Amino acid sequence: MRTIRISNSSIKAIMPPSDARLAFRYYFDYSGIMEMNTAVNALSGIAQESRLQAFRLLVQAGPDGLPAGQIGDRLGLAPATLSFHLATLRQAGLIQVRRAGRSLIYSADFDAMGRLIEFLLQDCCGGQACLPTGTAACSSTPANETTQHSQETES
Repeated sequence: MRTIRISNSSIKAIMPPSDARLAFRYYFDYSGIMEMNTAVNALSGIAQESRLQAFRLLVQAGPDGLPAGQIGDRLGLAPATLSFHLATLRQAGLIQVRRAGRSLIYSADFDAMGRLIEFLLQDCCGGQACLPTGTAACSSTPANETTQHSQETES
């Protein structure tokens, strides 16, 4: 989550002293908006079939990532098309790129993915524990496993 820090001098410059207490509320409201914008940007980055496939491929590849050529070969995308899609994913903050010799190695940004999932599930089930037991950002849970919430309501 990105936050913007407001100093006391900037609060005094834009607000009368009696309204300085509102700055605390403004700070959190504004950072919430930034979090929403970041989530929208990330979701729009994967809202296209080829980009979603590329992102999933990079998630499967793990932190080591894959060279651009291998991504293109596996997805059957022309280099120019692949470059456009990878740039969009990078701009959305979902992938990272590093240079290894003459190759560009792309990898999923697992921290960003975790923050997006956390944001999407932030108020899930009204604050009740409803996710499968042992759910973690990079773990898989069997689809037939019951949830904590459903176990509590059955008892």
